[in-house]
Amino acid sequence: MSSTIPIEKAVSILPKPQAARRSNSSGLDEVDLEILRALSADARLTNKALANRLGLAESTCAYRVRQLRDRGVVTGSTLQLDMASLGRPIQAIIKVRLGSHNQAHVNKLYADLTSAPGVLQAIHVAGEDDFHLHVAVESSEALRDLVLKHVTIHRVVRQTETQLVFEVRDGAGILGPNKR
Repeated sequence: MSSTIPIEKAVSILPKPQAARRSNSSGLDEVDLEILRALSADARLTNKALANRLGLAESTCAYRVRQLRDRGVVTGSTLQLDMASLGRPIQAIIKVRLGSHNQAHVNKLYADLTSAPGVLQAIHVAGEDDFHLHVAVESSEALRDLVLKHVTIHRVVRQTETQLVFEVRDGAGILGPNKR
């Protein structure tokens, strides 16, 4: 025997949402996201400053940050360097296309690219290109030498294309701006 409940009553007996406690599929709540937004804007924040900014007890804040690290949500912090101040005023993106995609050769190339001097990031991509390298060098000659001595020496590399970087700006990221 089945019984039906009028929709008004059915809605009233559904469990109440936890006030946006779990805001996404990753299991992070709004407090976690606020912590991540604040640390993304300034990873040097002390626990005390972070707790004050978010209106949390320092112990709660420290526990939350530790949990984010333990769960692998926060994997580290970075230091941003001014390349020109370090004698590397020229930045470029080097697009690399491969002639073949043998896994062993691709893995060897990837390892060699990440260890080449001046490579800030080596990104393995899908599409026409196979790798994008973000590099910083001291001169146009150094850029040429990086391509010739560290990229095109690999037999698997079919073609490269180099684009100068005029300016780099950080985007809003996936968390958006800090709300507080």
